[in-house]
Amino acid sequence: MSGGVRLTAIDRKNILKAAEQLCKSVHFSQSEVVQLLMKYHEMTSDRIDRVKFRDLLHDHFDMSDDFFMDRVFRAFDKDSDSFLSQEEWVRGMSIFLRGSLEEKIEYCFNIYDLNNDGYISREEMFQMLKTTVRPTGEEELEDYVKDLVEITIKMMDQDKDSKLSLEDYRTAVQKERLLIEAFGPCLPPRQKLEEFSDSLFNSSTTTSLP
Repeated sequence: MSGGVRLTAIDRKNILKAAEQLCKSVHFSQSEVVQLLMKYHEMTSDRIDRVKFRDLLHDHFDMSDDFFMDRVFRAFDKDSDSFLSQEEWVRGMSIFLRGSLEEKIEYCFNIYDLNNDGYISREEMFQMLKTTVRPTGEEELEDYVKDLVEITIKMMDQDKDSKLSLEDYRTAVQKERLLIEAFGPCLPPRQKLEEFSDSLFNSSTTTSLP
């Protein structure tokens, strides 16, 4: 396979077995899961750690914000052990590459819910927006972000409780798709997703397990 990585007979057997099971619950065929798992083994001989994953986000998906790359890693890392297992890698990429709107809404909401309490608070909005926006005039950053938080609350807070539940967020995004990344970049650009998919699944260098 590419990258000069050699798979043992046990590796090949495990990849085929994992692909057979995972393809039943993700948006990939069995052969596509095999390609994803081969990419996984190309990246690491053990498990994908935070550094390797950030390199992938930067190199393939043009993501560069440290704060949000860390949040994306946490969203993939379901068991919070600081590594991505094969299953976490495939399931995360299923949402990245082919997730439904609902799947992406839940994924983004979880990234923005910094303390995992089921709400995006004013304080969380302020913390995230402060890292991603810049005033267009002479207004101070903190004042600019505070104003932006208030505008966002008025736009998205359906039940007027001064914080966003998943339902508030879902309703707002369904009305205006661009609001899905209202608080910072957590989904790659469509072009980069297509390029990654093409290189992995449709490339003339795509290989199969012997």
